[in-house]
Amino acid sequence: MAFDEMKASDGAVRAPYRSYENWLLSAAPDLLPRKHEQADELFRRIGITFNVYGDQDGTERLIPFDPIPRILTAKEWSRVHDGCIQRVKALNAFIHDIYHGQEILKAGIIPREQVLANDSYRPEMHGVNVARDVYVQIAGVDVVRTGADEFYVLEDNLRTPSGVSYMLEDRAMMMRLFPDLFARHRVKPVDHYPDLLLKALRSVAPPACDGEPCVVVLTPGYYNSAYFEHAFLAEQMGVELVEGRDLFVDDGLVWMRTTRGPKRVDVIYRRIDDDFLDPLAFRPDSTLGVAGLLSAYAKGGVTLANAIGTGVADDKSTYIHVPEMIEFYLGEKPILPNVPTWRLEREDDRKYVLEHLAELVVKEVHGSGGYGMLVGPTSTKEQIETFRAKILTNPGNYIAQPTLALSTCPTLVDKGIAPRHVDLRPFVLSGETTTLVPGGLTRVALKEGSLVVNSSQGGGTKDTWVLEDDQC
Repeated sequence: MAFDEMKASDGAVRAPYRSYENWLLSAAPDLLPRKHEQADELFRRIGITFNVYGDQDGTERLIPFDPIPRILTAKEWSRVHDGCIQRVKALNAFIHDIYHGQEILKAGIIPREQVLANDSYRPEMHGVNVARDVYVQIAGVDVVRTGADEFYVLEDNLRTPSGVSYMLEDRAMMMRLFPDLFARHRVKPVDHYPDLLLKALRSVAPPACDGEPCVVVLTPGYYNSAYFEHAFLAEQMGVELVEGRDLFVDDGLVWMRTTRGPKRVDVIYRRIDDDFLDPLAFRPDSTLGVAGLLSAYAKGGVTLANAIGTGVADDKSTYIHVPEMIEFYLGEKPILPNVPTWRLEREDDRKYVLEHLAELVVKEVHGSGGYGMLVGPTSTKEQIETFRAKILTNPGNYIAQPTLALSTCPTLVDKGIAPRHVDLRPFVLSGETTTLVPGGLTRVALKEGSLVVNSSQGGGTKDTWVLEDDQC
């Protein structure tokens, strides 16, 4: 039985939702459906879309928006906040270590081959020093809830985490549609995220920077599924949105072409995968990156956010070691635990998983976006057997986890209001300090019984409210 964040088992409304419930009971029956239609129209005008691969109706769709907020108390948020900051600090220390002294490998805590043979490990980064030793300036930590005081980290996103624009637009939409609700609830703000992001990026400018750092957002271009977010964040920060062709490297520095001549760039918030960043260092056929960028980066001429080679730390085979990283680098116990995980290259783990496929969730180590996974309880016998064959062919490419009963939140559906499963992606910013805004992107599985919340799999989003205090 999934934990219902709004209602207890006896039907009583939980504390954070009581004021909202009173408002809902006094609202006209057609209010939420009307507001939902208004939101869809406004989002359509803005152009907030996402790719849903395999969709026969077209690849570009609106992100489904739910007008019922997810509400957390200050106490509930405090644990998520502290746990995410602790986790990202440890992950930054890990990435620095594996590209320098490799102390955690020498200690035998993580097998050397697991890191050094990982496809996302970049030997080119070995010995490269980065500003403030920060490799992950922007992290998205996927958190799930299974009980009143039970939160788990499901996944770390450390390469080019997306979704923050939806967090900000969802809040702006809710304030526009329901101003009376914000008069009733003391909700912590999130609209200062772009300011915090810009501050974090400027704080990691390279030592060679002279004066106020010049920050740009590097996008693959208009046809990228997350282009809206790239443009949105550049606009919100007041910095230039550029493509690879707008930049060039000269004398170990990066320059931006402008109508007034070349302008030096100090920090690049890149939304391009490692392979495509520099055709001289990685894929020679890439037209998205900047020739010579790795060389300039390695010499300290520019900062890349996030750093090259961070993917090895958000790989699902690395995920299982994060609690050990926290103890190794910080000397602390993890605040937020991992979901229990079986490693299928281990014979005993593999035997157990193969015998219980119908009960478990199995994921590709390098998979993302809800692809390359098996949700046993909702899969057919044929799908399970097909996945069994994949595991036997390459067991090291998979991990397995129990099917967690993700918490549910009230959600507007065709038949009214019903509970739907949710997760939460807070966005952690690292620079001079490590911080995050109160809340994050709540993703909701819109299909009844579904546990897959990814937007790329048809999931939706809702605004996340963190109350100023616990007086609800």
